Amino acid sequence: MIKKYNLINFLILNLANLIYCKLPYRPVVIIHGVLTGSESMELISSRIQEMHPGTQVYNTPRYAGWNSLEPMWHQVEQIGEDVMAIAAAYPEGIHLLGYSQGGLVARAILQRYPEHNVRTFISLSSPQAGQFGTKFLRLFFPDLVCETAYELFYSRVGQLSSVGNYWNDPYEQKLYMKYSKFLPFVNNEAKSLNTTLFKAALTKLNKMVLIGGPDDGVITPWQSSQFGYYNNNATVVDMREREIYQTDAIGLKTLDNEKKLTIHTVAQIPHFMWHKNISIVDKYILPYLD
Repeated sequence: MIKKYNLINFLILNLANLIYCKLPYRPVVIIHGVLTGSESMELISSRIQEMHPGTQVYNTPRYAGWNSLEPMWHQVEQIGEDVMAIAAAYPEGIHLLGYSQGGLVARAILQRYPEHNVRTFISLSSPQAGQFGTKFLRLFFPDLVCETAYELFYSRVGQLSSVGNYWNDPYEQKLYMKYSKFLPFVNNEAKSLNTTLFKAALTKLNKMVLIGGPDDGVITPWQSSQFGYYNNNATVVDMREREIYQTDAIGLKTLDNEKKLTIHTVAQIPHFMWHKNISIVDKYILPYLD
C-alpha cells in the first residue's frame, strides 16, 4: 500500500512538472517613457528574460526621443497597432507594461482597442490621473511654471504635445475640460461614444498593477501613478476617494472589488530609477507575469 501510494505521488509530481515545463510564459510588451527610447527599458526586458527563460519580450522602439512629444492619440494608434498585431499571434494572451508617459499610452491602448487580450497591465510611475509639475518639462520648456502652463497647454498648439494632452491643472478645470483632447476622455470625465467601451476594456483585465512612490520627484502629485490627484484646492485625494473611482467611471472600483487591482507604494525610488532597479522588477513586476 505504501509503495503504491509513493508511485502515484511520483507520477503526479512528474506529470505536473511536465505540464509546467510545457507552459511558456506569456509575451510581454514594454512601452518606454517620454524623451527616451527602447534602450532605456533594456534592464526590465533582460531581467524578465533572465528570470523567466523563453519569454518573448517586445520592447517598442516607436516614438523615441523628441518624437515622444507627439500627441498622445497618435502614439496610441501607432503603438496600439503593434500591440494588437503581437496579441493576435498569441491568442492565450499577453502582458503590457508601460513606464512614465508610456504607462498612460499603454492604458489608453487597452481602451482604444477593447478587443485586446491583455491579461495583466502594469503601470510603472505613470501620470494616470494627469500631471501638474514642471521639473522635467523645463528640459524643453525652460521658462514653464505650473501657475501659467495652462496658457500653453490649453490651446490648439499646446494640445499638439503629449504633455499638453495629460496636463491637468486643478485650478483651471473648465479649461481642461474644454481644451484637453485626451485625458478627460480616457478617464471618462468627458463623455463620448466610446465611454462604455473604454470602461469595458479595462474591466476585462485579469490584473491591473499600479506602482508609484512618494520620492518620485517628477510625477506630480506622485499619487497620480495610482489614480490619486489634486482637488480644486490642490489637496491630494487618494484614488478611492475620487469621483473616478466612486462612480466606477473606468472600472477601477470593479477591478478593486474583484481583487484584480493591486497598488504598490515604494519609497526612496526617484522617477528615473523605477525602470533601472532590479529589485523593483523582481518584487513588483515579475510576480505578475505568468
